[in-house]
Amino acid sequence: MIGSVAVVGASLAGTGTARALRELGFDGRVTLIGAEPHRPYDRPPLSKDLLAGKVTAADIALDEDLDVEWRLGRRAVSLVPGDRAVRLDDGSDVRADAVVVATGARARSIPAPRGVHVLRTLEDARRLAAVLLPGARLVVVGGGFIGCEVAATGRGLGVEVTIVEAGPAVLAPLGPAVAGRLLRTHREHGVRVVCGAPVSAITPHAVVLGDGTELPADVVLVAVGAVPETDWLRGSGVALAADGGVAADRYCRTTVPSVFTAGDVATAEFPCGPARVEHWTNAVDQAQVAAAALLGSPGPAVGDRPPYFWSDQYGSRLQLAGRPGPGDTFRVVEGELDGESFAGVYEDETRVTAVAALDRPRAFGALRRRLRQL
Repeated sequence: MIGSVAVVGASLAGTGTARALRELGFDGRVTLIGAEPHRPYDRPPLSKDLLAGKVTAADIALDEDLDVEWRLGRRAVSLVPGDRAVRLDDGSDVRADAVVVATGARARSIPAPRGVHVLRTLEDARRLAAVLLPGARLVVVGGGFIGCEVAATGRGLGVEVTIVEAGPAVLAPLGPAVAGRLLRTHREHGVRVVCGAPVSAITPHAVVLGDGTELPADVVLVAVGAVPETDWLRGSGVALAADGGVAADRYCRTTVPSVFTAGDVATAEFPCGPARVEHWTNAVDQAQVAAAALLGSPGPAVGDRPPYFWSDQYGSRLQLAGRPGPGDTFRVVEGELDGESFAGVYEDETRVTAVAALDRPRAFGALRRRLRQL
């Protein structure tokens, strides 16, 4: 009988799990442990509206009345399943009948001098916003979604922006057609984009590329992905997947009984194989899966809904559902790829694997519903 639950991680997946437990009728003790001192907040605005000064920290706070015991500003340092205990960095233990690992991920770093920025937390965003002044020269290392969103925000603030990507293209998971369309948009807005350019060094005033080219910089943002927060699980018996995430089945169950996982830290078993999906809606979905599984209630499984995400850049919204493969072909079904908006499908040799749209929400909704039925 589960009488108490410790949820480690107080962001979207952690708070979502606590909420789902209450909605399912659990009336036992729930302890929510968060490394940051702030009450939970929504992360997507960090690279956009909060960075641009359009919203405040209060505006993005997750208004949570969860009936939980809060342990904020405390980091979990170990898990001892045999003692049913989560040990915190102040030496105290939180004991519970079940544990949910929802510690998310931290920004991946590279060797760099002090003052180089990353963007993962509210404090990261505040530090970066303070130096994105009109005329400043910003070099973004990494051409993924965070890097491109910050580049777009920077241009709106009058910042000179260069994106440096080691690979052959920015936003490579979108495939050459859609990624190429967004690349053109960045260049049309005055962003310099340099691909196939690994960084060899970062100095206080420049980013140095592998061929010796120096890019002058007043501000440097390193946006080269994220690393699952799993160091504290060493010796716990909780197995990690090859990508470093917490290995879990389709019901967010780990290899240790009564230990579950959800969100960016989880490498869960999707219908098409294990994956660690770092998107807002996935954190929401897996929180519901983990809570139902923990209570032994009938509930959803990972991947019941195709993964979905969105990205806002230059006042436009890109939406994507599904998991396009590296060799998939993108076919436009509405609008034009080079026009102001479009919607289309990704296809491999046998089926539709994903759908995407730029500023075509109605068409995207219809395509997304069809994808669920496949």
